[in-house]
Amino acid sequence: MQAIRVALVGDRSETVLAHMAIPPSPELAGAHLHRTVCWDWVVTASINPASVKLLEGFDCVWCVPGSPYVSEAGALEGIRFARDSTMPFLGTCGGCQHAILEYARNELGIRDAEHAETHPDALPPLIAPLSCALVGARGTVVLDDESMIRGIYGRNTIEEGYHCGSGLNPGLEHLLSGSPLSITGRDENREARALELGGRQFFLLTQFQPDRSALTGILPPIVAAFVAAAGRPAKKGQGGHRHEDL
Repeated sequence: MQAIRVALVGDRSETVLAHMAIPPSPELAGAHLHRTVCWDWVVTASINPASVKLLEGFDCVWCVPGSPYVSEAGALEGIRFARDSTMPFLGTCGGCQHAILEYARNELGIRDAEHAETHPDALPPLIAPLSCALVGARGTVVLDDESMIRGIYGRNTIEEGYHCGSGLNPGLEHLLSGSPLSITGRDENREARALELGGRQFFLLTQFQPDRSALTGILPPIVAAFVAAAGRPAKKGQGGHRHEDL
């Protein structure tokens, strides 16, 4: 049985705690699934429309924290590839924020959607500074009953850790209303903390960083589900790679 290959899209830095926690996460998932799992960093500057097919060699894509990325365009291109190819995708913290941005621009047609981190003059930014920065914080997230993430955790309320200062602008979340990308987890202030793309085997975005538990040898439920999805044969019309779209 072939190894499951995970692409970690981001710019590795030893100063980013999530970058230390993330690599052990798929390894723990592999041990749980009795599968070999390997991962490789794919730096954002290496991804562009001409090179993005390098991600075809992977079974899933995880856009990791650590923004602003060296290449915002590269991160968005990698996310778009994963979404277009319908391979399992996980976006956490900065990856979540940029996946929302990519979807807004390329699927909803909001070409001027911006991230305040890289475009502070954008009025208003789709991804904006949080009303209360969540750097080193933990918080409660309430999950929708019928959501994928609710099924992963097996309960409606979870507590997770954060290290972020930006998120989906509450004043603009209505732009997602009626679209397949829906908010499926909210904090106690009703702000978006998890989103899912409907009709997909696995496309999950979390403002929180579920990988932190891997530093203590505990398998994060989301990572277990993500890697398991990558190891399953694609369903017809759902998990194949649409290379002709590239």
